[in-house]
Amino acid sequence: MTSTGTTDRMTRLLALVPYLTARPEGVAVAEVARDFGVTERQLRSDLELLWMCGLPGYGPGDLIDLSFEGDRVRVTFTAGMVRPLRLTTDEAVALVVALRTLLELPGLAERDAVSRALAKVSAAAGHSAETAPVAVSVDAREETLAVVREGLERKRALHLHYYVPTRDERTERTVDPMRLLLVEGRWYLEAWCRRSEGVRLFRLDRVDDVAVLDEPAAPPPQAHERDVENGIYQAEPGSPAVRLRLSRRARWVADYYPVDSVRPVEDPAGGLAVTVRTADLAWARRLVASLGGEALVDEPRELTAEVAADARAALARYGVAPSG
Repeated sequence: MTSTGTTDRMTRLLALVPYLTARPEGVAVAEVARDFGVTERQLRSDLELLWMCGLPGYGPGDLIDLSFEGDRVRVTFTAGMVRPLRLTTDEAVALVVALRTLLELPGLAERDAVSRALAKVSAAAGHSAETAPVAVSVDAREETLAVVREGLERKRALHLHYYVPTRDERTERTVDPMRLLLVEGRWYLEAWCRRSEGVRLFRLDRVDDVAVLDEPAAPPPQAHERDVENGIYQAEPGSPAVRLRLSRRARWVADYYPVDSVRPVEDPAGGLAVTVRTADLAWARRLVASLGGEALVDEPRELTAEVAADARAALARYGVAPSG
């Protein structure tokens, strides 16, 4: 988990108990996940972690306790975590500015909800949130989100310039938008890609440019929304498993690319063993080569042999004899 992901989860855990306490009759897990902007799978993982938190002693009667009834959850022992998080003056001002900026975005679908949130935060913050005019530039990702929402609302096709990290390639394509997804703090567009002739997920922070076209969006009958309950990225059936050992300097790979599993390597260097599923072994070969010795391939064998051959060829160009 990245430092940003750890911070987000800690904030969510601190807010979950007061949130549940305010709903003593219980609340549907799906509703809690929606309110916190995470998947049900992530929320259940958070609740399982809360079960292991509590007061010193950490025995029965000390730990936070939850009760599940069907698909509903309620808290039965808070271990003292009953007060919601309080915003500092700087945090309140930053939130007010962000909400006001969000209201200026074209095509905002939840305008009423944002207006209500702004009124509540402003009232709670009082005079501390009354600031002088602030010049704010809208983030490129927010502009992308607004354009994509416009395309969905108008049911129009979109033209994208999109970066594909697995091929280190910038592509241009026309898509028929189907829906927007917010998963673990990231926005995704699910759309029928005319270039690939299939349903694809596009991370909005990898969209360099997007425009709404005059032509209507027309996903074909075989375009179905994917089930993201088990994760946003799911390998194609039969995709081979690529097992890598990453050095500390290459740990970022586990955060940047979708991986099946991650575990620490038992060595003082602090590396990771990861499993990636991809039908494109050429991409995995390029990835390992780009890491410059910071990654080792354990499986599959053919990839190990190809990477070793690449390394020998590179050494030969420099007139260096390979060792071992």
